[in-house]
Amino acid sequence: MALISCRECGREVSTEALACPHCGAPAPGQQKTWWRFLGLKRPWGFEWKSARTFKGYPLVHVAVGWNEQGRLRVAKGVIAIGQFAVGAVTIAQFGVGLLFGFGQFIFGLTALAQFAGGLLVGVGQFACGYVAVGQVVVGYYGLAQTGWAEFLWSIKRKDPEAVTFFQELWRAIRHLLNL
Repeated sequence: MALISCRECGREVSTEALACPHCGAPAPGQQKTWWRFLGLKRPWGFEWKSARTFKGYPLVHVAVGWNEQGRLRVAKGVIAIGQFAVGAVTIAQFGVGLLFGFGQFIFGLTALAQFAGGLLVGVGQFACGYVAVGQVVVGYYGLAQTGWAEFLWSIKRKDPEAVTFFQELWRAIRHLLNL
């Protein structure tokens, strides 16, 4: 058993002490680092950026976890992939996809997510957008189990304008995909 200085009060404590007997600081022999307070042995995660850039942003940025400063790694690129991400095209748990986003909580022009907030199109369990498709929706045109829309096609309400709109939309998608 060796003696060291407590990182809080500076008095001598055992390296094996769970708390300083003088000031009560937890783990007085360990360095005061953010990841130890989270129960981690060290920072974790992964980060990669493509060499190619567009207007200063990497073409592809992948980021997951925490960095050495204790901050969340946020992917920021043309194509952004991670737990938290912002990009033109985003795949994330929480993200903003300027053109398209896919994930759990996504906002953008078009969004496909559990919670999708799309200015133009939102598709998800909870979706909002000009065109909203999901279990619960808010939009101008809505296709849902339930929701609020100017023109709604749901279990209880079959607005003729909504039915026509979504049938024509489906025909256009099938034609585009050559089905």
